[in-house]
Amino acid sequence: MLPIWSMVDKQDKDEINKLSERVGSSFERLVGIVTRLRAPGGCPWDREQTSESLKPFFIEETYEALDAIDSGNPRELCEELGDVLLQVALHAQIASEQGHFDAADVADAISDKLITRHPHVFGEIEAPTSGQVLQNWESIKKKEKRGRGLFAGLPAHLPALQKAARMGEKAGRVGFDWTNPASVRDKVVEELAEFDEAVADGDEPAMRHEVGDLLFAVAQWARHLGIEPEEALRQCCARFESRFTKMEKRVECGGQTLGNQSLEQLEELWQQAKKS
Repeated sequence: MLPIWSMVDKQDKDEINKLSERVGSSFERLVGIVTRLRAPGGCPWDREQTSESLKPFFIEETYEALDAIDSGNPRELCEELGDVLLQVALHAQIASEQGHFDAADVADAISDKLITRHPHVFGEIEAPTSGQVLQNWESIKKKEKRGRGLFAGLPAHLPALQKAARMGEKAGRVGFDWTNPASVRDKVVEELAEFDEAVADGDEPAMRHEVGDLLFAVAQWARHLGIEPEEALRQCCARFESRFTKMEKRVECGGQTLGNQSLEQLEELWQQAKKS
């Protein structure tokens, strides 16, 4: 195994050791609680769960953690990360009962992966920039998983806009990418023109095809500008919801509904909501 303490002074080693002992004890406690919940005489609900049945809860807890990050509330984030960790412990316990792996195997696997894929920290490789770190990461992954394509590790359920950006990023690491944001913008303009042509022709299959190409190109443009397209769209949705809710409340205060308003009135309400 590569030396974990390479280039770490004694004070830092002592601090890391103390934290590792505390975390190890706390994680051991959590695993023990989950094991008890799943054991005979434990919680009926927990005992009924399978990895398949837990999937929606895993997704929900992850999104709640993202909401906590956005809230800027550390206590809330701590709580939500605990809920995510519970999901990890539950899945590991279920796998342990089936004889596949346990929580220790999960922790060891990710620890070994982090050490192996950070040779610039735990080995002799130099990588002074994040770009070089990512290139090394992909190179190591390719050696570890020979025969797998560049996109094989991308989850099937990843949101499409986020997946588009990640695909572009991965392709870029092997040199298949635009050289600058301006060149990606040209591609966006090109795809928009092709979409307009499909719309003008009334060709629905072509419209679906071209709007997909357009969204993919926009995702790459955002990526080149250092913007996460999924996060940008999520924030846009949040702004739209906030403004639309203000419109609804303003109209309801007057004893009316949005459905009774003209387009001109709706636009005026929208502008008022934006200003507020």
